[in-house]
Amino acid sequence: MTKEKEKEKEKKGFIGEFKEFALRGNVMDMAVGVVIGAAFTGIINSLVKDIIMPVIGLFTENYNLSSLAIKFSENNSLTYGMFIQAVINFFLIALVLFVIIKFFNNLRREKKEEGPTIVTEVEVLSEIRDLLKEQQK
Repeated sequence: MTKEKEKEKEKKGFIGEFKEFALRGNVMDMAVGVVIGAAFTGIINSLVKDIIMPVIGLFTENYNLSSLAIKFSENNSLTYGMFIQAVINFFLIALVLFVIIKFFNNLRREKKEEGPTIVTEVEVLSEIRDLLKEQQK
């Protein structure tokens, strides 16, 4: 780091540096992503709890997998049903995120294909040469 940058940081102080950091585009994008992710988690949890788990419960004859447990004593138990539900939540969240990312990547790809074609310098110079030749005739 150069001496000028060090002096500039000293002038800004802690609050100035934090403000510069917090208002950068990447940090704001990340904050929006975290908020949307939190809301999205609630939707996925509801999907698992209210729609998928009842269907799984039909096949396992146990509607509430989260209640599955092995009791060691009155106070100790191994609640493996909660773990199963957490694993299902994870895979569903991963699946939905994969589908969303794939969708947006396809949109970007289509947008790039529709964009203007890139003309190289050689093509431009060739056109200029041909135009000059026509003018000289």
